Parts: sequence; structure tokens; C-alpha cells
Amino acid sequence: MKKKIDIIGIPMDLGQSQRGVDMGPGALRYADLSLRLHNLGYEIIDSGNIDVPIRNTVEKSNLISEIQKASELVYTAGRNSISKGYFPIFLGGDHSISIGTIGGISHQIPTGVIWIDAHGDFNTLETSPSANIHGMTLSILTGNGPENLVNVGRPGRKIDAENIVIIGVRSLDNKEKEFLKDSGIKVYTMRDIDEQGIDRIARKAIKLLEHLEGIHVSLDIDSIDPSEAPGVGTPVSGGLSYRESHLMMEVFADTGKVSSMDIVEINPIIDQQNRTADIAVELAASLLGKKIL
Repeated sequence: MKKKIDIIGIPMDLGQSQRGVDMGPGALRYADLSLRLHNLGYEIIDSGNIDVPIRNTVEKSNLISEIQKASELVYTAGRNSISKGYFPIFLGGDHSISIGTIGGISHQIPTGVIWIDAHGDFNTLETSPSANIHGMTLSILTGNGPENLVNVGRPGRKIDAENIVIIGVRSLDNKEKEFLKDSGIKVYTMRDIDEQGIDRIARKAIKLLEHLEGIHVSLDIDSIDPSEAPGVGTPVSGGLSYRESHLMMEVFADTGKVSSMDIVEINPIIDQQNRTADIAVELAASLLGKKIL
């Protein structure tokens, strides 16, 4: 029997400076996410959106506090969804939503994380050139960041570094690069993908995490090349192709180990006819078992 899918919207753009990703949940719903997954045989529950303040109403000095408040709500939603046996899909929003999503889904179940992203998101307040929290999410989840964000939901780190795999990275800040090398996180860059192929990389990622009870896939759409997925706030050339992205999701689906998912950083304002949200929905369907034949 297939799990019920719980769709949770998090219209948050507090973690970055470019407006628009708060519209991501709406764009994904408009792209018929529920219908496409229902057609795969799943029962769909749409839990609506987490309440997040509009960025323009938040003083810069209060951003971290407001991210904390939203993350606590997300944490609770994720924890409850997993406890009911659901497969939660979290619709961002910027990638800082994962402070709450990964915290919540890992509350009781040992979980690995596959972080698909053009960026490492391993900065700190001291190393980040932009000071945007969405570029610090993995650092916070592993216990290094503002105390009130590190302690969202439960005290301390939420994921051990050796239980994280990053795929598709191609843009790192200098200090961030040093920290990642020393972190224990397994990183597969675009060069690794070019040299080894996405099939081999995806299987290696699963092998590293298969001892865990669940695997969370956190999909930042800027991992895909902007020529194919233009509606993202921080595009970086040289990303995953459409077909590479699908094959990766299909390999993950074959394992039966994936238990939850984020879809983040879609910006409909700069998209082309909701093309990026359509691609994201197609990738979610592949992760949840859609096959060509």
C-alpha cells in the first residue's frame, strides 16, 4: 500500500534577498502537483501553507527571529506528518525552510539527507558575503550557526555530517569551501557528475545512506541548468540537465528508501510560463515512482 502524501506549503523568502520565492508553493500547486501524484496512485493531503510574515513587513534585525518562528511551525508539521506515516513534500520558499523540514522529519527517525543544489549552503554569519540565511542551512542543521536556529525543535544539530550527501554543487565561497572539506559531508560536484555520470553518483549517494531508516531529498531547483529551469533566484550556469535530473530521481525511487522531500527556490516572477515549477513537479513524480514504461 502506498503512503499518503502530505503537501505542506512554506511561502518563505526571509532567508534571502530576492523577492519571489514565497510564491513557489502556489506555482507548484498551479502546475498540478496533487493531480500528477494522485495519478500515480497516491492519496493526497494538502495541509495548506505555514504562516510566514511578508518580508517587507519584517525589520532586518528581526529576520532571524522570524525565520526561527516559522521554522518551529515547519518542524512541528514535519514531525507530525512522519509520525502519521505520511510522505511529506515541503514546498518552498527559499532553502532556509529546511531548518524546519529536516529537523521535523528526523525527530524520531534516523534520516539521511541528499541535498541537490548548485550551492553548498554551508556558510555561517561570519563567512557569508551576503549574510543570507538560505546559504547557511546545512551549517545550521549540523549545529553551527545562530543558537536560536540551531535549537529549532530540539537542542543541537539535527543531522550528522556523515549522513549528508550534496549533489550538483558548482558555486562555493572560499571559506565555505574550506569548511565543507573538513565537515565530513560527502560532496559530488558537477565535475564529478561530468566524469562519472549521474547514474553512478546517485547510486553512490544511496549506498552511503542506505543504513538509515529514511532518506530526505532536498531539491533546490537551481541545481538544474538555468537554460532549462530559469525561474530561480540564484542561477548558476553549468548545472544538471533535464534528463540527468530525472534519471537521478528514478534511481532514488528504485530504492524505496526516500521518505520525504523539499522543493525549494522556485521564483515565478522570473520564470517563463511556469516552466520551472512544471519541471519540479515532473521530478517529484519521478521520485515517487513514475516510470517511462
